[in-house]
Amino acid sequence: MLEVKDLTVYYDGALALSGVSLTVKDGEFVSVVGPNGAGKTTILRAISGLEEPASGTIMFDGERIDKLPAYKIAKKGIIQCPERRRPFPEMSVLENLKMGAYLRKDKRDIAKYLETCFELFPVLKERRDQEARTLSGGEQQMLAIARALMGKPKLLLVDEPSMGLAPILKDKMFDAIKKIQLSGVTVLLVEQDVSVAMGISDRLYVLAHGRIATEGTREQLMKDRDVREIYLGI
Repeated sequence: MLEVKDLTVYYDGALALSGVSLTVKDGEFVSVVGPNGAGKTTILRAISGLEEPASGTIMFDGERIDKLPAYKIAKKGIIQCPERRRPFPEMSVLENLKMGAYLRKDKRDIAKYLETCFELFPVLKERRDQEARTLSGGEQQMLAIARALMGKPKLLLVDEPSMGLAPILKDKMFDAIKKIQLSGVTVLLVEQDVSVAMGISDRLYVLAHGRIATEGTREQLMKDRDVREIYLGI
């Protein structure tokens, strides 16, 4: 579904990514893990058209997309759930969710997706008329994921969903993301919590200093002592 090849990106004049290549197959749950500053978020921003690559190519469903504007990439089914949630603070929960479906015209299907979001996160249904700025951090993260889901993604990009959350909320969040993947949505996750990402991913890429240090399944990565100690801190 997705092929990133030899991607190089500069951010504020500094080299953020250097020759990064990765693939995501239809239906997979793939994670990119690594420390802060490794370039994880930049990968997602480049895929979704928010950062312009200096070189390299990004293919989605057989079509090159790295020269397209962000809104056209979203129309093709790549929807990003951003780091730090970023709800529309003055809007209600329901209004935020409807904004997630802004590019869609299929009203009946939108209504179905809205109910799916409420089933996935019941607290959002309880808070549907509440301003997003009044939600807790965990509730705002639920809203961010649900808003992205309202865009009817083929490929869901999720950026650091566990940031600032208590362990019990982390578990609930990742359970929800896994349910989304099992429903047929392909997921590319960026996450600093390696142990959680390893528990739910089909494959992982380890990013260090803007480059892919290694890749593989959980079992493959855990077999390599150097990978565990140097890159995963396990």
